[in-house]
Amino acid sequence: MANTMQQPAVDSENVFVSEETRRLNEQQRTQRERQKQELNLQRENILSQKTSNPARRTALEAALAQIEASIAHLN
Repeated sequence: MANTMQQPAVDSENVFVSEETRRLNEQQRTQRERQKQELNLQRENILSQKTSNPARRTALEAALAQIEASIAHLN
C-alpha cells in the first residue's frame, strides 16, 4: 500500500505551522465568526424594535453602538 504524504501546513507568510497550531487557529476563527453572527443577530433585533419612549430609545441606541463597536473589533 502506498503511503500518502501530507503537505506541511504553511501560514500566510510561508512559515511552516504544526497541525495543532493550524487546528487552534481554525477554532479561533470559527469562534470569532460565531461571535460576529451572534452580534449581528442582536443588532438586527435592536433595529427591529420601535419605541416612542425617549429613555428606551436612548438605551437601544447605546446598545446598538456597543454591538457595532464589538463587530468592528472582531473584524
